[in-house]
Amino acid sequence: MHSKFKTIIEPFRIKMVEPIKMTTLSERKKYLEEAAYNLFQIRAENILIDLLTDSGTGAMSAAQWGKMMEGDESYAGCKSFYDMKDAVVDLTGYKHVFPTHQGRAAERILFSCIGGEGKIILNNTHFDTTRANVEYTKAEAIDLVIDEGRDPSSLHPFKGNMDLVKLENTLKQYAGSDRVQMCMMTITNNSGGGQPVSMQNIRETKAICQKYKIPFFLDACRFAENAYFIKQREDGFKNKAIKQIVQEMFSYADGCTMSAKKDAIVNMGGFLAFNDDNLAIGVQNMLILTEGFSTYGGLSGRDLAALAQGLKEVVDEDYLEYRIVSTQYLGNALIEMGVPVVRPIGGHAVYIDAKAMLPHISALQYPGQALACALYLEGGIRSVEIGSFMFGSYDKKTGAEIPSKMELVRLAIPRRVYTQSHIDFVIEVIAEVNKNKNALRGYKVVEQPPFLRHFSAKLKKL
Repeated sequence: MHSKFKTIIEPFRIKMVEPIKMTTLSERKKYLEEAAYNLFQIRAENILIDLLTDSGTGAMSAAQWGKMMEGDESYAGCKSFYDMKDAVVDLTGYKHVFPTHQGRAAERILFSCIGGEGKIILNNTHFDTTRANVEYTKAEAIDLVIDEGRDPSSLHPFKGNMDLVKLENTLKQYAGSDRVQMCMMTITNNSGGGQPVSMQNIRETKAICQKYKIPFFLDACRFAENAYFIKQREDGFKNKAIKQIVQEMFSYADGCTMSAKKDAIVNMGGFLAFNDDNLAIGVQNMLILTEGFSTYGGLSGRDLAALAQGLKEVVDEDYLEYRIVSTQYLGNALIEMGVPVVRPIGGHAVYIDAKAMLPHISALQYPGQALACALYLEGGIRSVEIGSFMFGSYDKKTGAEIPSKMELVRLAIPRRVYTQSHIDFVIEVIAEVNKNKNALRGYKVVEQPPFLRHFSAKLKKL
């Protein structure tokens, strides 16, 4: 809503509430110890403000709940699928649309079809499940984000951009080898601080991929937020509708994966969409084998109906303005108190630079995890480390752990869930932790699985 007033109000009313359990410091200490200092292992009922993820944690609208009541449950060919497909095609223009139960299912199916030992998938920055699904097939995931995207203090307006020189050099290096199977682009760039990608960069990335005959896909789970940043920051888009910007973004890609739990504002769902007829055969076979028939993909008709409605609501500019401005409210407050954060503030989350905030904790003692645990202990706030605990790798020759480029803590804000007073409380808790930050100590991993260790690993306080 564009008006003379500075305050951006939520473009909705709250008609249902859920009670929050208030916990004591001694209770939180017990819960954290029982979880082996892994915040994923704490029961949601013992969290006061849950900023672990914005995936599937949003509040659905009255219209979405109404559509769920209308959704049919036919196994094959249900009306809800065709409503969902129409909504996807309206935004993307893609020929083939396959529903999945969430984004990582779309990734697993896609990389099962195109991955494999010796194969390479490029990206501005792979997120955790994307990288894991690539590497599970024994393919290699390579990140090619611009240098500014690895600098938390840089004010570049599109820090999610693909480094076009690195992209061309990489494709030139492997030209003729059939090793590079796909180039992807994550919008917005989650691992890099929720930073957007410019339309020009999307367009130029497509041109380079086309030159080398490499398919170009979008990891599109926050496509609408990315479009809003393009409208605000890129020349030539100020007077364009969000939906027009979205359609142009998708027009430059050959397909996309989508976790609908983000920018379709549903609690469960995703899809894989593209134009390649040959790829569609393998995808459909894998979908039916592992998820369900191709017109429901592991989802109920109700889920498909809510997803279709969410794709229509998310391109509303009033909603997006509220979404971005409310995230910036938190980020700007932290900047004012001197807490180092990734700048400019991203769309779905605020990322604290734990490396800068806690320089006395080395990268391989996981400063981000130390900060995340401290936020829970102090105020019951759950966040997530995005650093060496999540993304650390190992030297293939020596076995030594290699730290991540950045050590971040993500405060991901669920859509349409928390009010300003909740966020004000978060700000107060962070201020208290910041005041006592020199007393924080690092952690050591004592037990971990081979993939995505941050979900279930056990840690010990040093």
